Amino acid sequence: MNNFNLTRDAFGRLVFASADNAIVEEGVVPVRAFPIGAPDKGIALVDADGHELAWIDQLSDLPADVRALIEEELANREFLPEIRSILRVSTFAVPSTWEVETDRGPASLILKGEEDIRRIAQTTLMIADSHGVQFLIRDLDKLDKASRKLLDRFL
Repeated sequence: MNNFNLTRDAFGRLVFASADNAIVEEGVVPVRAFPIGAPDKGIALVDADGHELAWIDQLSDLPADVRALIEEELANREFLPEIRSILRVSTFAVPSTWEVETDRGPASLILKGEEDIRRIAQTTLMIADSHGVQFLIRDLDKLDKASRKLLDRFL
C-alpha cells in the first residue's frame, strides 16, 4: 500500500504528504520510468527540484482517488498521439506531409527526413514531425494494409 497522500491545492498543483505529514511538498510531478513499454509501472513522484519523494511500482495498486490524480496529471503533461492509420502522404520524397488518424483525432505532420522515424521496439515506431511533436505507432502489425504500404516506402 502507499505511504503517502496526494491532493490538489487551490492552484491545481499536486501536493504530496507523507503518511505522517513529516514531508509536505507542493508542485509534485509524476514521471514514468517506461512511458511506452510499461506506462503503468514504475512511476516516480518528484518535487520541483526533481528529487524523488515516492516510487510507485504499479499504478493499479494505488487507491482510486490517488490513481486518478496521477493519471490526470500525466495526461496533462504527456502529449504523444498514437497513429491508428496513415490516410495519405503528399510525396514519397522528403519533406513530406502526412495526413494521419490518431487516437486524438485527425492530424497532419511534416516528415523532414527518414531519420525522423525511429524504431523503439520490434513493432513500435516513434515519428517526429517538423515541429517537434512526437507521434507513436505502437504496433506496426495492427496498422491496416494501406497504412503499412505507405509507411514501408519510408522505412
